Amino acid sequence: MDAVAIVEDEVRELIRRRGVDPHRDAAGIRRLVEAAVADYDDRSLAGTLPPLADRARVVKSVLDAVAGLGPLQEYFDDPAVEEIWINEPGKVFVARDGQPELTTTILTADQVRDLVERMLKTSGRRVDLSSPFVDAMLTDGSRLHVVIPDITREHWAVNIRKFVVRADRLEDLVALGTITPAAAAFLEASVAAGLNVLVSGGTQAGKTTMLNCLAAAIPPRERVITCEEVFELKIPLRDCVGLQCRQPSLEGTGEVPLRRLVKEALRMRPSRIIVGEVRQAESLDLLIALNSGLPGMASIHANSAREAITKMCTLPLLAGENVGSRFVVPTVAASVDLVVHIALEGNGRRRVREIVAVPGRVEQDVVETADVFTTRGGHLVRADGYPPHLDRFERIGVDVAALLSGAGGS
Repeated sequence: MDAVAIVEDEVRELIRRRGVDPHRDAAGIRRLVEAAVADYDDRSLAGTLPPLADRARVVKSVLDAVAGLGPLQEYFDDPAVEEIWINEPGKVFVARDGQPELTTTILTADQVRDLVERMLKTSGRRVDLSSPFVDAMLTDGSRLHVVIPDITREHWAVNIRKFVVRADRLEDLVALGTITPAAAAFLEASVAAGLNVLVSGGTQAGKTTMLNCLAAAIPPRERVITCEEVFELKIPLRDCVGLQCRQPSLEGTGEVPLRRLVKEALRMRPSRIIVGEVRQAESLDLLIALNSGLPGMASIHANSAREAITKMCTLPLLAGENVGSRFVVPTVAASVDLVVHIALEGNGRRRVREIVAVPGRVEQDVVETADVFTTRGGHLVRADGYPPHLDRFERIGVDVAALLSGAGGS
């Protein structure tokens, strides 16, 4: 055994003897590791043990092994890494600035299982043959998704989407080049006025970050209820309650789906409701809530703003045979006010591609839209459309015509 492995075994034995929890007593674990490394270094001077080449490196390696995520910890510590995924033990990938790359990290199947068990320990969730999928949030806010055989062909598939804070407000997105100052000012006024906003885009396009930044524009006196599959939203408001779904128990009972959360949120005296992402029948409950006068926001997977609206017209049909398009389409037109479409470009940059208004009209079962901002020549520029509910802007002292008249440039 090399020096690092010997020290690691000694530290694990000390942890067992003293009953220290590595996840709750980080400072205590660090002191224990540093003391163990110093003791080993003194003993190695007698020549009976392999010497330590770099004490600081050994301390970091042992800490990662007993209190962190072992070989993956270096990617958690790297702020440029946005996502980590394991296709099989010998194929560990990361994404830096939107670009995927295969790492040199080689794991064993047992290491992968051990890492997953360690990550799930604090979440209270599980993955096994009866529940081969799991979504969970790690202690640092990262999102974990695991699929095991026989759903996968042979190996455990692990995805970890890190919680990388790069933008908390719309002005942060302006600084990153994701949105123009004019479009950001318009969205900030729209949220403050209480318009219903749908954020669309593909995977890793930045929908959750956009929702967080839009939520920062909500007036501070409002009470916000969020509904998510796994906690991801970080709403910077004093009066905010977050709800997340729950997996069924081993007996198959106790599941709490997203649709139930939306219904329960309406009983919690919300001023505004935010749904992390609509995927299925919960879209119907969200539409009914928005159509009743409750402002809200949500995200949805789509390739354009028009496709997002079309998807919102079809997803509610999953709620049951008694739900038809004759009810859903006009409800979408009356409930959704703006669609903000964001995309991940080939160079890894995230940009708002279009902001579309929904005036509330339906023509031949098609929801009418108007482009407020659109992309021309690679730049987000002012189009000729206007948002609905101009009276709501007037109520908060915003002149929409004046706000948008100076938004002609890129």
